[in-house]
Parts: sequence; C-alpha cells; structure tokens
Amino acid sequence: MNNKQLSAWLTLYFTPRLGVKGLNKLLSKATPEQIVLWDELRLQAHGLTPKQISFIHQLSNQTYIEQCFEWQAAKPTHHIITLQDSSYPPLLKQVVSPPPVLFVNGDLAPLSYPQVAIVGSRHATIDGLNSAKRFAAALAEQEIVVTSGLALGVDGYAHDGALNANGSTVAVLGCGLNTVYPARHKMLAGRIERQGALVSEFHPAILPKASNFPRRNRIISGLSLGVLVVEATEKSGSLITARYAAEQGRDVFALPGSIHSPQARGCNQLIQQGACLVQSIEDITNEIDNLLRWSNRQRPKQENESLLENEPKEQLPFAKLLANVGSEVTPVDILAQRTHIPVQDVMMQLLELELLGHVVAVSGGYIRKGRG
Repeated sequence: MNNKQLSAWLTLYFTPRLGVKGLNKLLSKATPEQIVLWDELRLQAHGLTPKQISFIHQLSNQTYIEQCFEWQAAKPTHHIITLQDSSYPPLLKQVVSPPPVLFVNGDLAPLSYPQVAIVGSRHATIDGLNSAKRFAAALAEQEIVVTSGLALGVDGYAHDGALNANGSTVAVLGCGLNTVYPARHKMLAGRIERQGALVSEFHPAILPKASNFPRRNRIISGLSLGVLVVEATEKSGSLITARYAAEQGRDVFALPGSIHSPQARGCNQLIQQGACLVQSIEDITNEIDNLLRWSNRQRPKQENESLLENEPKEQLPFAKLLANVGSEVTPVDILAQRTHIPVQDVMMQLLELELLGHVVAVSGGYIRKGRG
C-alpha cells in the first residue's frame, strides 16, 4: 500500500464519530481513495455530517495523519496495516467490525500465528501470577503465541513467561504506541518489541483512557484461538475479554479457585457458565486442536517451509462455519447469512460437525461443544 492509499484510509479512520461500522459501510460502496474525493453532496447522501465532511476535505486532518507517517518512519519495526493488507491478522478479520487500522511495533508475523490469550487480575495472588507464567511458558514451548494486555499482574507475568521460554508474545495496548502503560512495563515492552509485537488501534499520540481498555479487550480475544482467565473478581475487566471471546466464537478457559477467594469468583463463575475448566496445558491444546491446525495454515510461509508444500495436511472441517458457532445459540439461517454459505450446505456441514463432536444441536440452533 502506497502513502496515498494509506493516507485515504487514515483520513476516513480518524473522521470524527464515523466509527468502525460507519467506515465499513462506506467501504462497501467504494475504496478509501475514491471516497475522500467525493464532493459534499455525495458524502451527505451517504449520511456524513458537515463536521465529518469538513474533516475529510480540509487540510486540518493532515497534521494528525502526518504524525502517523512520522511514527511509521521513525523505526523499521513500526508498521501501519489496514484490513486490505495481507499482513492483517486473519483471525481478527473474522470478527464483527474488526478494527480497520492497526498500529504495530515489532514483528508482524506473530499476528498471523496461532495465539492464546492469558488475562487476569491486576492484583493477582502469588499462585495466580505463577500460574500465568507457567501456562504462558508451556504455550510458548508449543509454538503458540501468548497474547495479553501488558497490564500489571497476570498480563505482565504471562508476557514474561512466554519471553523467558524463548516464545513470542503480543501485547494489545489501550493507548497509542508512543506511550507504554503502565510505565513500569517499559522494559517489558522493549522485550516484546524484539520478540513479538505491541499492537494498538489508536493513533500513536493517544494517551491511556479508561474507556479505551474495554475496546482493546475485543482485539485481544479476536486475535486468539481462545482466552485463558487465570484470576478474576466478579467485576474484573478480564470477564469483558471472556465475554468478547464467547461472542466471537472463541474458546474460553478458566482456572478454578477456592470459593472463599474473591480473586477466584470470576473464574468459577465462567466455569459455571460453560467455560473449560483448566488444570493442565493439555486442557487447552486438546480443546483448540483443530483450530490450531487451521491457524497454522494461515501463517506467512517461510522459505524453508516451501519444501513441505507437498506433504499431506490434516484439514479443519468447515473452519469458516465453525468459527461462527459460539456459546450462544445460533440459528441455521443466521449462520448461512454470516458465512454466505447456502442453508442446505450449512445444514450438511453442521451435521458432520455434530458427528465429529464440535457442535451440539439445541432448541433454536447450534452451539459449540465444550466451549465457553
């Protein structure tokens, strides 16, 4: 993507109050380069306000966009990717209203590798912190990228566990990448940059704000095959990530804890609601086995992998359909609408998935088996 194309993407992305849904609606009509050249009447006809039209047409937006280009040019590890780019994470692209633009500091490749998110309390117990580090290291040893939010507590220990096991880790921030938040994780962020990636949907200059963090949680779960919640109170932000994961059709895992511990109540509640109870790494890898094989096939090819092209590969049955079946009951017609697969074919695929133990037929539709 050249600078002119990227400038058009950024212009629309930063248009005030347009939002992801508004942008995606426009993108269904034309390319960003075409849209920014539309006259005022045409933009009005597509529902844009005078303020939005002014932002698109006036030079007032140029400083904001030039800052993005300056940030990108500052280091070779700085990247700006859009939904149109081949390096955009394939799993994140499947969620409803994926972020149209991502800012990345680090290596782009891990974003397309199999990922499992580990999240939990900022005030976790010693046992919880050690569990986060241990599970992260075990995942890294199986070449699974560990994804989290760089927060204090469980998040930081999960990143550290993956790095110490010589694995890769992705940190999704609730601010622009010019800022490391919390500040005490500046050294950790540097290690992640060298051995993984820091990711944000926000302009590099945006400072941390409370409302940003629930937004970043949907990216953490959207990047991942599943989410492991280590410790969480009943009102923990980690439960927001778990809810996003369930809505996105991802696996939800939880470590059980004492009924007397406030830090365990969120996890125990998730297990009551159908999350997979985890006692060992196999409880995670066995559950995501098929999706893991599918995700591996989405990885950018390395030169030495080309020799393996002719080897037989086990295929995930109907990955597109399976990715759209979650913990909530989903009717067949909705699945057909989401996947653009004819209803008759959807029913045949669901029958095979049911026989293989991936989904269960219930009143009103289908749900994923054993998933949170």
